[in-house]
Amino acid sequence: MMIDQDGRAASLRRRLADELENTGDLRSPQWRRAVERVPRHLFVPAFFQATDAPGRGTLWARVDDREHDDWLELAYRNETWVTQLNGRVTPHDAAEPVQGDPTSSSTLPGLVVRMLEELDVADGMNVLEIGTGTGYSTALMCDRLGDEHVTSIEVDAGVAANAAAALRAAGYAPRLVVGDGLGGVPEHAPYERIIATCSVRRIPRTWIEQTRPGGRILVTMAGWLHGYGLASLTVGEDGVAEGRFLPGTISFMIARPHAAPPVDNEQRSDMIASLADADPRPATVGPDIRQDWTGAFVAQLAVPDAQQLTRRVVAGPWVDYYIDTRSGSIASLTPEPGGGWTVRQSGPVPLWDQVEDAIGRWRQVGSPPHERFRIRTDGRVQTVWVGTGDARLSWDLPAQ
Repeated sequence: MMIDQDGRAASLRRRLADELENTGDLRSPQWRRAVERVPRHLFVPAFFQATDAPGRGTLWARVDDREHDDWLELAYRNETWVTQLNGRVTPHDAAEPVQGDPTSSSTLPGLVVRMLEELDVADGMNVLEIGTGTGYSTALMCDRLGDEHVTSIEVDAGVAANAAAALRAAGYAPRLVVGDGLGGVPEHAPYERIIATCSVRRIPRTWIEQTRPGGRILVTMAGWLHGYGLASLTVGEDGVAEGRFLPGTISFMIARPHAAPPVDNEQRSDMIASLADADPRPATVGPDIRQDWTGAFVAQLAVPDAQQLTRRVVAGPWVDYYIDTRSGSIASLTPEPGGGWTVRQSGPVPLWDQVEDAIGRWRQVGSPPHERFRIRTDGRVQTVWVGTGDARLSWDLPAQ
């Protein structure tokens, strides 16, 4: 039986490699060899699969190697498999489908490989991975570079322990650290490459300090409005990292210290109540801007401390709220029966005015896509911009 499974797994890995070549994610023979050799199924012995339950929303059903005949086939699909909910619930804790928010996963192989290709490694380079996760991407790097050149850090001790066991079972032995990846791993620095498998609101100065001049940082930038962009930065001799955003739609779970602060019911109710005296006006930009990949990113740059909530007024429409708990500001967008939206704002920061201004200027210069945006940070101030001269749009964001 084991021989049959091993043979089937090898065949599935070759099929996966073919698929990733066809999509353009896999471009080099070195990474193809790693995809064909690393047994992904060892890193996802059990995972959650989303199911729709009428009246209950999304439920997560366990899939494992003992109870599901198609487990091996699923393990080698080019899909993301959730491995933890709510920061603690694993598939082994769920005999029946459960509700929850994903907090750890095995990212779809196409995205993993695409990022590794973009990392542009060479033999002998030392790489730091922020977020070990299941350990699958760690294993791919070990296969490509050698165990001694790979360091990986994971904040969740339970996730880290599972990854360590899977890596041992697969025959790999990188340096594994349990801790906050935002601080890096200084004892093994400097690194020629840093790659993050979580997203961040800002690039930590520690990553810049631990990257050798000329080295590269590859990370997904994110925020509380769920705008994302994959950034590739090169660290200069002056300790400044600068680079560009890459094309494509890429999203990762945000690093836990960068997650949005909770908004308690009393605070939310008080802020919503403050809108009662606000003057309404027609919106020139509706909340549907967040359905545009780059539009969502620009809106987030405009109001980086805002988060979105949707609530229904009794017997009324669903209303979009944008809440900035740091400044105590709030904006609401209410749909009108004949089309369009009405804006109300309260607090010291006119949140939706800022969104409309940013989106308007972005549209005036031709709505440039992600790959036209650039980023620069010294670890204290983080600047994102697009265009030059009179057509330049720029946002300075605190880096810490």
